Amino acid sequence: MPGLFDPYSLKSVTLRNRIAVPPMCQYMAEDGRATAWHTAHYASLARGGAGLIVVEATAVAPEGRITWGDLGLWNDEQGEALRPIVAGIKAGGAVAGLQIGHAGRKASANRPWEGDDHIPLGQPHAWETLAPSALAFGKGLPRVPRAMTLEDIRRVQAQTVRAAERARDLGFEWLQLHFAHGYLAQEFFSPIANQRTDDYGGSAANRARFLLETFRAVRKVWPEDRPLNVRLGVIEYFGDDGAMLTEAIALLNQMRAEGLDFVDVSLGFDTPEAQIPWGPNFMVPTARAVHEATGLPVGTSWNLTRDPREADALIRAGQLDLLTLGRPFLDDPHWPYHAAQALGIPDAANLLLPPPYAHWLSRYQ
Repeated sequence: MPGLFDPYSLKSVTLRNRIAVPPMCQYMAEDGRATAWHTAHYASLARGGAGLIVVEATAVAPEGRITWGDLGLWNDEQGEALRPIVAGIKAGGAVAGLQIGHAGRKASANRPWEGDDHIPLGQPHAWETLAPSALAFGKGLPRVPRAMTLEDIRRVQAQTVRAAERARDLGFEWLQLHFAHGYLAQEFFSPIANQRTDDYGGSAANRARFLLETFRAVRKVWPEDRPLNVRLGVIEYFGDDGAMLTEAIALLNQMRAEGLDFVDVSLGFDTPEAQIPWGPNFMVPTARAVHEATGLPVGTSWNLTRDPREADALIRAGQLDLLTLGRPFLDDPHWPYHAAQALGIPDAANLLLPPPYAHWLSRYQ
C-alpha cells in the first residue's frame, strides 16, 4: 500500500503526497475580499510541503457568510483578490483547492475571538439569516432564521454555480462543496433543522434534494478533469446516528453515480446538544465505513494524529486516502518536512521544500 509521502492522483490532478490542509476560517476578509493576511497565510502553508491546500469556507452570497470577516466569491472583485492566493499556493508546490458554501442559520455571527455569537439585528455587520425552516440553532446562535422560499432556494443554487465558475476560472484545481457543520446544506439534510412539508422536507429523499440538485448544477460547470468533492456531515452524535449514516451513504452513492470524486467525512453540528467523543482519530472508523459502503476515496479532518508514524500507518492501512491536518499546520507549517525526516525519507528537503529553502537546509546540514 502507498504511504504518506507517495503521490496521490485523482482525475488530472496529482498531489505530491497524501497530506492535505483543510479549510480553516481566518475571518480576516474585507467585504468578502481576501487581504494581505490571506496571501501570507496560504503561502506559508504551501511552502511547508503539503500536497493539497483547501482555502477556507468561501460564501456564495453576502448572507451566506458565517461572520462579516468571511471570504466571499459572489463578485468578480473577490475573485481577483483570490488570484494571488492561488498563485502562492502553486508556487509553494501544492495543489490549490477551495471550499464554497452558505452558512444558513449560523450566519451573521461575531468572529470567534469577538464572541462567536449572533450579532443582534440592527447592529453593524448584522443581516437576516436564511434556513430551510424557521428554527434557531440555540445557545450563542439564538436568532430564528427566515424559512426559505422556493425562489430563495433557486437563487442560492444559482449563486453556488456562479461561485464554482469563478473558482474554475481562477485556476483552483480541487473544489469542495460545504455540505456539513450545521450550515445551509446540512440544515436541509438534517431532520433536526428541516421541518419543511414541501418537496425539500420530510423524507430522506426530500431532505437530500437541495444537496443533490446543488451538486448536479455545479457538476455541469466544474471541469470533468478536476476533482469535485463534498464535505458531508454523516453523523451527529445525537439521536439516531445509524439512520443518519444510512441516509448519508445513500446520498453519497447517488452523487458518486453522477460524478462525485471524493468525500471529506465530517460531523453534522446541527444541535448544541450533540455529545461528540473528541479524541485522537475518532472519525477515522466512520470515514472507513463510508468508503466501504460507497467506494469513494475518503478523508476526515478531526483530531487526526500528528505523529508521523501513526499518520503513515493510517494511509498504508487504507483507513484514509488523504491525511487532513488543520491545527497542526498552524503550529508547524513545515510539518510534512519534519514528518519526512522522522520517517527517514531520503532527501526530504529537496522532495518537499521550495528550492531556496532546500538549498540552504541541505547544504549546511
